[in-house]
Amino acid sequence: MKRSQFLKTSAAIAGSTLLPAFSFAEESKKKPIRFAHLSDIHLKPGLIPEAGMAKAFQHAQQLKTKVDFIINGGDAIMDALDADKQKTREQFDLFNSLLKKENSLPIYHCIGNHDVWGWFIKQDRPEQDKLYGKQWVVENFNMPRRFYSFTKGKWHFIVLDSTQLNPAGGYIGKLDPEQLDWLQQELKQVPADQFICFVSHIPILSICAGLFFDKTEPNGDLKIQRNLMHSDFLVLKKLFIQYPNIKVCISGHIHLQDEVDYLGIKYYCNGAVSGNWWKGAFQEFAPAYAVIELFDDGSSTRTMQPY
Repeated sequence: MKRSQFLKTSAAIAGSTLLPAFSFAEESKKKPIRFAHLSDIHLKPGLIPEAGMAKAFQHAQQLKTKVDFIINGGDAIMDALDADKQKTREQFDLFNSLLKKENSLPIYHCIGNHDVWGWFIKQDRPEQDKLYGKQWVVENFNMPRRFYSFTKGKWHFIVLDSTQLNPAGGYIGKLDPEQLDWLQQELKQVPADQFICFVSHIPILSICAGLFFDKTEPNGDLKIQRNLMHSDFLVLKKLFIQYPNIKVCISGHIHLQDEVDYLGIKYYCNGAVSGNWWKGAFQEFAPAYAVIELFDDGSSTRTMQPY
């Protein structure tokens, strides 16, 4: 074999040896963990809410680039806080019926404030009922507990219960002591080379939480109420700084959409499937859900999907 031909052949062999590795790297980059985040569906009996929920789930499963699973971001039903037992059961049964009919993907559930039963009932408050509070939603959705975690590839998901009862009335966005203790232990057990995505109903951090009421205080200040964003954000911030593998936090609750990049973490607030509680757009945001892509290098993308 001539020297020139030998060099050409050697180069071809070397090139073909390198191609698969390059191809696999590119392929890996093109195939992130991809899921749909459907939050604040607020299902209740009626043509518009029922058709809307069905259409949202159908749309998420018919995307050209398929999603691997779905996360229900909370407030699945219109309201259980102030509803009697029969009305709450009707809402959960309707949701489960539509979910069974319209969804074929794995689904993970997060508790929203409106999924909690009985907190706002003023007369004959059912504290003694075993389903009172969050127990009903945990059982209804077969959740392992009100807060839990699961792993997909290089990503560890931590699903929080961000709604706590305010003894003075209403609810507060924060973690209770039991949950915070659990979270501190959970974070210690996640390998450093595994990235973390938090799921909470109430945003941990959100600029839109201060824009929800479309008004200012009498003195001109913007106000973020403790039922619109985590009131323990500064506590969580100090905890998160210790774990640089925390990369993403997703939420719903305020029916508005924003994206905040703060200290290396992407905070995505993903609007509402129900929009303005099934009355069109809420402020400037039409009914929608989010498609989240999580990559092996810790990066992420969020694409809102009006359906």
